Amino acid sequence: MKQKKIINKLFSNKLNEPFIVAEISGNHNQLKKNAKRLINEIKVSGANAVKLQTYTPDTMTFNLKTKNFIIKNKKSLWYGKYLHDLYNKAYTPWHWQKELFEYANKLGLICFSSVFDDTSIDFLEKINNPIYKISSFENTDLELIKNTSMKKKPVILSTGLASLSEINSAVKILKKKIPQKFALLKCTSTYPAKSLDNNLHTIQDMSKKFKCVVGLSDHTEGIEIAIGATALGAKIIEKHVKLEDDSSSVDSKFAIDTNELKKLVQGCRNVFEAKGKIYYGPTKNEIPSLKSIRTLFFNKDLKKNHLITKKDIRRSRPGLGLKIKYLPKILGKKIKKDIKIGTPVNFRLLKK
Repeated sequence: MKQKKIINKLFSNKLNEPFIVAEISGNHNQLKKNAKRLINEIKVSGANAVKLQTYTPDTMTFNLKTKNFIIKNKKSLWYGKYLHDLYNKAYTPWHWQKELFEYANKLGLICFSSVFDDTSIDFLEKINNPIYKISSFENTDLELIKNTSMKKKPVILSTGLASLSEINSAVKILKKKIPQKFALLKCTSTYPAKSLDNNLHTIQDMSKKFKCVVGLSDHTEGIEIAIGATALGAKIIEKHVKLEDDSSSVDSKFAIDTNELKKLVQGCRNVFEAKGKIYYGPTKNEIPSLKSIRTLFFNKDLKKNHLITKKDIRRSRPGLGLKIKYLPKILGKKIKKDIKIGTPVNFRLLKK
């Protein structure tokens, strides 16, 4: 029930903290115990949700060792690998997923998954998947978006690689099928992504254009970009996460470990809280600091009826006297009684 309330608040834009999603991806290295260990550590980090990916190597690509199915980009982390081999290493076995969902739920985490075709939609419906994620590489698959949104559950769509026109096409379907129940993530689909390619101001523009919850799917190394995105209005932060001792899983080069995730969660929530509202003047917690403002004090011992000049006044801390702006109003006034050096200036001490 609590998890459902959080989801409802998220998509109605009423959640009072950023929604942090830890993406496991293939960082379990095909060991279910690693997946469970990750879920445990994600819970400890304070994140809101854990995300899986629901596909098989055969639903993603052909099992062919030909030039069309090998990664040729020399800058890719996976250069030289055949696609089927890569997905075989990265996918999360389907017979684990119900158990992982239930395990996460018992810990108080929301667990959901990315979909890639109708088979994954059908499977996830059977295990009560509460949110559907559509990745950047599927965001132009309008049939997938339509079929997913027909389940009437919230959808999070990553926008990496997509033009504004392509995002518009996807959003049109989402608004028609599930208005007020979808979110967009600004995403840079390189692994790892460079800081200069993130263009985080797009988050604010997307929020204005599409009138929905907007967040960031972050593929940079480190946590700074995600925390910065929170300051620019990101309500969802998705980050790939690995175990601390993992250096060989499929996403380990750009995923953060669970210790870094804890810092990210706290950093994002601190920044989210710090955004506050438009406000001028001292806050409640600043009021004691008003005593540190320099104010007007008498600079020497003075006798009754003395005519005040600038030489008699000093600007000093603490803030017990009149504000400095009142200096012209006290010059030339007579004092009512004898004054000792260090006495705060007050209109009650002056003759009218």
